[in-house]
Amino acid sequence: MSGVFTLGESMGLVRGDGLGGLEHLATAHLDTGGAEGNVAVGLARLGTSSTWLGRVGDDAWGRRVVGDLRFEGVTVHAIVDPEASTGLMVKTTPRAGATIVDYYRSGSAGSRLDPADLADVRIEEFGILHVTGITLGLSESARATVFAAIERARGSGTLVSFAVNHRSKMWSAGEAATSYLRAAASADILFASEEEAGMLAPAADAESLARELAALGPAEVLVTRGARGAVAVIDGELRSVDAVPVAVVDTVGAGDAFIAGYLAEHVAGATPEQRLRTATVAGALACMHPGDWHGYPRRAELDSLHRHEPVVR
Repeated sequence: MSGVFTLGESMGLVRGDGLGGLEHLATAHLDTGGAEGNVAVGLARLGTSSTWLGRVGDDAWGRRVVGDLRFEGVTVHAIVDPEASTGLMVKTTPRAGATIVDYYRSGSAGSRLDPADLADVRIEEFGILHVTGITLGLSESARATVFAAIERARGSGTLVSFAVNHRSKMWSAGEAATSYLRAAASADILFASEEEAGMLAPAADAESLARELAALGPAEVLVTRGARGAVAVIDGELRSVDAVPVAVVDTVGAGDAFIAGYLAEHVAGATPEQRLRTATVAGALACMHPGDWHGYPRRAELDSLHRHEPVVR
C-alpha cells in the first residue's frame, strides 16, 4: 500500500490579469485548478505517488485539465463525459489582498461523478484516500461516490483523509454539516480551517476545536489558522506550528499545498513535527504565486524561504 488516491472535480480557470473585475480587465490567464487535483500536484512535486480520478467534458477545458495533471506527474483516471461540459471557475482580484472566485459548475461533467466510476480503481492498493467536502456538495451522485470510496478504504486498511473545504456558494453550512460530520467521523486524518471547524464543533478556540473534532474519531486533526499557523491533535497529543511569514500574492490553493505537504510526509513515515513543518512551508510558498498550484514546491525547494540570496546560480 503506497501513494495517495484522490477524486473530485478539476476545472478550467480564468484568472483576471491585474486588479479589478472582469468587466474592467482587458486580459486574463487561462489555467486549471480544483482542490483534489491541486493536492495531487502538490504530492507529485514532493515525490509522492498520487492518483486523481474525475470526470471531464469532451472539450478543450477537459483536455487541458488532464494534460496539466499528467504533466505534473499525477496518474490520471479521467472519465470523459460526452453529455456535460468541464466546469469553470473565474478568479479576480478586485483590490490588493482580496480574491473573488466564481464557479460555473452546475451540471458539469465533474458533478456527474458516480460510484460506478470507481470500478476500475483498487483503492485498497493506496496508503491514503483523500476526499473533500467540495465533492460532497457537487451532487447526490458525487456525494455517494465519496462515501463509497471511504467505505472501500476503511474496509481495506487504507487511511482516509478528509478536508472540509466548505464552499458557501455551493451549499449552506446547515445543509452541509450532516455530510461533513459523517465524513469526519469516518476519517483517520481531518483537515479544517478554524472557521470550518466551528461549523462542526461548538468550542471557542482552535485548540478546543481540534480536541472536539478528534473526539469524533480521527486520530489526526489539523486546524489551520492562516497567518497564525495551525494547531493539531495527533494521536491524542496537542501540537502547534507557526506560520512562515511571506509576501502574500494569493492565498487560493495554499490550504491544498498544506495538505499535500502533510500527506507527503505521512506517506514517507516522517514524524508529526516534520509533517507539520513541511505542510506549513508548502502552504507559505503557495501564497507567493497567483496560480492555484503553480507555486507548490518540489523537495529541493522546501528550504528556499531560508535563503538570503534571491538568485540561485
